[in-house]
Amino acid sequence: MSLLPGFSLLGSGPTVLLLHDADGDHLSFAPQLETLASAGYRAVAWDMPGYGRSAPVEPYGFKGLAQRCLLLLDALRCGEATLVGHGFGAMLALEIALRAPMRVRRLVLCAGGPALDAAATAAWVAPRLAALEQGMDMARLADLVARDAGADALPEGLQLARHAMGRVYAATYRRALQALTVFARRAPDLARLHVPTLLIGGEQDRCTPPEALLALAHVLPDARAVLLPGVGHWPQLEDPDGFEGALLEFLAMPARLH
Repeated sequence: MSLLPGFSLLGSGPTVLLLHDADGDHLSFAPQLETLASAGYRAVAWDMPGYGRSAPVEPYGFKGLAQRCLLLLDALRCGEATLVGHGFGAMLALEIALRAPMRVRRLVLCAGGPALDAAATAAWVAPRLAALEQGMDMARLADLVARDAGADALPEGLQLARHAMGRVYAATYRRALQALTVFARRAPDLARLHVPTLLIGGEQDRCTPPEALLALAHVLPDARAVLLPGVGHWPQLEDPDGFEGALLEFLAMPARLH
């Protein structure tokens, strides 16, 4: 089995690598794949190891996942890339940037990035693990997605979120949830990241609340935050226009000097 993760690619130009959350797969960024390609970027949406046809890693954790992501960047033959991570993928983007800073041009952290505290673990991870232990299948578990959406979420976006989550393997999902709780990067590590960073969140996100994103923006040396009204934990699907507007504006800003 190939160690190279599966991915979808569209367009040509500077590489933007889209890293999905534990709750989905590459389809979680399906709208942005076309938008970025149309704007002159090479958009790549991967399936995280253990998702889709991507081989899993052992042990399942951020170090191994970061190594697989760097393997993909090598295969894409790009010296550096912009990483756009959602939820779990935002944590992974930070891990990659800390391990290989010269490979990361910019960071976009969507509804994620900060390590989970006890309250977030209890409110977000624990109910999902409990549902798996009770034998709930992923299609039924995907209905939990709607509970974390905002009041103004695009219905078609939520439908895509449910569909993507329903495709996830239950065993992989369990391991990803467990990995979330041990993400060890804290403020002293993150303060070393001199990478232009955009944080995008939903004002009604209960998983990564606005105050958590704003606190992270103060820790990162070169960061700005955008909060989308009426949006929950899936900004790129609940409000694709608002998300993409902020993303494209950020990508168009002058690059940092090396």
